[in-house]
Amino acid sequence: MLYNLHVKNLAIIDEVEVTFSEGFNVLTGETGAGKSILIDSINIVLGGRIPKGIIREGCEAALIEVIFTVENDMQKKVLEEMQISPEDDQVIISRKISENRTINRINGENVTVSALKKVGSAFIDVHGQHEHQSLLSTVRHREIVDEFAGSKVEKIKKELLKNYLEYKEIRAELDSDTMSESEREREISFLEFELNEIEKAKLKSGEEAELEVEYKKLQNAQGIAENMNEVYSLTSGSTGALSQVGEALHALKNAVNFDEELSSSLEELSQIDDLLNDFNREIDAYMADFTVDDERLNEVIRRLDLIRGLKAKYGNSTADVLNYADEISEKLKKFKEHDEREARLKEKLSEKGKKIAELSSKLSDERKKAAEKLDKKLIKALKDLNFAQVVFKTSIEKSKNITADGGDDVEFMVSLNPGVEPRPLIQAASGGELSRIMLALKSIFAENDRISTLIFDEIDTGISGRTAQKVAEKISGIASNHQVICISHLAQIAAMADAHYLIEKENDSKSTKTGIRKLNDDEIINELARILGGVSITDAVLESAREMKEMAKKSKA
Repeated sequence: MLYNLHVKNLAIIDEVEVTFSEGFNVLTGETGAGKSILIDSINIVLGGRIPKGIIREGCEAALIEVIFTVENDMQKKVLEEMQISPEDDQVIISRKISENRTINRINGENVTVSALKKVGSAFIDVHGQHEHQSLLSTVRHREIVDEFAGSKVEKIKKELLKNYLEYKEIRAELDSDTMSESEREREISFLEFELNEIEKAKLKSGEEAELEVEYKKLQNAQGIAENMNEVYSLTSGSTGALSQVGEALHALKNAVNFDEELSSSLEELSQIDDLLNDFNREIDAYMADFTVDDERLNEVIRRLDLIRGLKAKYGNSTADVLNYADEISEKLKKFKEHDEREARLKEKLSEKGKKIAELSSKLSDERKKAAEKLDKKLIKALKDLNFAQVVFKTSIEKSKNITADGGDDVEFMVSLNPGVEPRPLIQAASGGELSRIMLALKSIFAENDRISTLIFDEIDTGISGRTAQKVAEKISGIASNHQVICISHLAQIAAMADAHYLIEKENDSKSTKTGIRKLNDDEIINELARILGGVSITDAVLESAREMKEMAKKSKA
């Protein structure tokens, strides 16, 4: 249930905080006191649209905060799915609204607007001032029937949607093939040429880098040979480094005979002599194998030109060229198997069409069963709301086309007067009557609804007298299993409340403020008298208010 609402710096509200009760809560007050702003604030904090200019004049930011108590498994499951842990079975939702940004939080953690909506929908159902207008849409009629039907219809609709989307994909694939036979043949010929060119090259990963190294060596072979000959002559031969190191080694050996301290130097020079010998052997071996191969150079140049030419046409790297070849191969396969593929797609399309028709028929049957039950319940609920001679029937006819929602046109038909044939709701019901029909629907869904709080914003529009009393009794009945918060202008509805709150507007020379407070028994009588008597509250009006409250208590008992 909605336990607490705190609003600060919103429109004409400076700061208000209210703790709601279980059962039937009613909010009353003079026109313009700010009753609807409180309901708007609940819509906003649960992810609703934020109107421009909603921040109180002269303030930098507005704050709305609500506290819900967790009461059933459905609510716990939604919170678990969103990884939200209730603290003492409470969920605190807040929105801080400034000119440039809005901060949304659940239990202190920043969340998205969609998260606010998802959590909010598990706890509260807000019936706004104009929600009954949605009954003028036949699409909404179908949604109501489907919602009443429950899990059976929901399961069929999920399967239908899946098949419908698959059908559309197959249809789009078939429709995208607009190429003529001659165009297809030309495309096949062109792709075969490209693929043959790439496959003939027999490209290998890393080959280009290896060829570039080889090209550099072959291109500079003459210079390499000259330099290596010079290196060899400088390190070997009678005047080379090796000969001179040998002479130095001989001299150092003689010196060691006279000074043992030179042994380490002798060892180092011996290592240098060994290294020079190894070096010269390696140089000699390199030069023995080294050749200036102009034919191989030309081969490398041709191969590099081929690879680079393919890259210029088909990709930035060898890997890209090879990937392009795979794509060509796949395209060729599709083109060459066009007729077989088209036949397969048409067969799949036919199968999907049959499946969709089957599911639509199944869905229609379930809708008709649900509609029959809904009609009976709705007639009873409407009679409770002072529609004494009401006839209500849900018309379900085949539509011209099957969509993801099936193949039914659903429309509520109603007769509110004896001897009048049921007509479409849009033609037969006034605004006030639509409001009562919506209340009847809400009462039916409330029987099994696990949403713990229902809010009615001026559900009493366009009614009075006995009808108002019937509406009050219906709302009170809903409140026996749910928390109900209702804004009302009617004494009959206010009298049925378990908790009565007064919304007041205070004016001074500088500003206007809205406040809210819970009334005690005497204040409730005074407020009922104000609603009944208007400006002049006489003893007779006060007595009528007391009598109305007593009658309401007996009615609820």
